[in-house]
Amino acid sequence: MKKYTFKFFITLLIAATSTIAFAQEETEEKVEKPVRTPWEASTLIENQTIIGSYAKSLELIIHHRFGGMDNGFTDLFGIYAASNIRMGLQYGITDKLTVGIGTEKANKYQDVNAKYAILTQTRSGSMPIALSVYASVTLDSREDQFFGDNYAFTDRFSYFTQVIVARKFTDALSVQIAPSYSHFNSVDSVFQNNKGGVMIGGRYKFTGTMSAMFEYHQPININTPRDYATDIQPGLAFGLEISTPTHAFQVFATNYQGIMAQKNYIMNTNKIDGEGLLLGFNIIVRFQ
Repeated sequence: MKKYTFKFFITLLIAATSTIAFAQEETEEKVEKPVRTPWEASTLIENQTIIGSYAKSLELIIHHRFGGMDNGFTDLFGIYAASNIRMGLQYGITDKLTVGIGTEKANKYQDVNAKYAILTQTRSGSMPIALSVYASVTLDSREDQFFGDNYAFTDRFSYFTQVIVARKFTDALSVQIAPSYSHFNSVDSVFQNNKGGVMIGGRYKFTGTMSAMFEYHQPININTPRDYATDIQPGLAFGLEISTPTHAFQVFATNYQGIMAQKNYIMNTNKIDGEGLLLGFNIIVRFQ
């Protein structure tokens, strides 16, 4: 009797184990996998992409903008001209939430920022798009006299927020569109405090490590423009990206010399022509 009881127990155990394994396989099959590398970096030239840093990983980002190319060989198409640079660090709290800090040379800007992935595009197509939100707060840390007679500490702050919708169409092509809102607490009288905008950008990957990139940003007036206000120009950038699992290097031409988005979107006066364009590069280093 004990012999048959033991055999029955063994048979029951095997059957239960097989059932659990089959159920686990079914569950794993139902887990939706995200599309592979829709973008190579968290930045697309001047704007953010929908991706952030991996959970518990750190990224170093260096943005560099040379001077305008309008002087030609005199300053080697802006390479010897006055430049602008930003250095930033960002950290993945989770795979969805990334936080960061940065400092920019122009206006001594100090910024804190965050990005959160709300939707992720899946390989099966059950979720056809990716959706992320990005926001930053920036402090202008120049001397008090730059802010006029009625200076208040809050005059130093500016804000930027962006909703980014993206789709990877093929293994090579990814496109995104991103409406945005920019605000400065205090600006010179020739500028507006608020500006809406929408950007469209994309990348086409033509080798395993190299991609072509582009961006276009159209500013949108929120307030009625003053008659004497400066004509704010749209933004255009295009270039190449070389990527590895731990690095991304982007070199491009742009008409934005600023790096903080809200300054570009509210105060850019460079036209999209030979005189308004300048060269720049971004370096992204991932520590995993």
